[in-house]
Amino acid sequence: MMGCTVAALAMIAAPSGGFNPLAISSFPANCQFGVASWYGPGFQGRETASGPPFDMNAMTCAHRQLPLGTSVRVTNLLNRRSLILRVNDRGPYVGGRVLDVSRGAAKSLGFLGAGLAPVRIEILTYPPHCITVQPGLTILASARNHANP
Repeated sequence: MMGCTVAALAMIAAPSGGFNPLAISSFPANCQFGVASWYGPGFQGRETASGPPFDMNAMTCAHRQLPLGTSVRVTNLLNRRSLILRVNDRGPYVGGRVLDVSRGAAKSLGFLGAGLAPVRIEILTYPPHCITVQPGLTILASARNHANP
């Protein structure tokens, strides 16, 4: 078993001239890689972290840390389909996953049947209440007066 693992890692690391999703050095700092899942019927109509009810057919996603309202391009690394989604909820709450997408988004990205897919997440725009100080560092600005809580 150890030999198979070493052989597989050697094949992945070897330059092949083809697409290697693990070779991320050529991607900008605003990218994240990981496993995405989808959610839908059990959450339909429930309030999202951003307020509006969840629509399983909308092009939205849930991320643990990105500011609500952030636009991201999600690319399925198995078929290279990509889609622009808006972060409107928090999650996923299952370990080892970086993103939950709506049922409609999973269908468009081609992993509705599989349930999971390796993805690349590229941050396109932050919502207006965020200030980008430098690549990879974003500050949430608040209109609340902190002098008079």
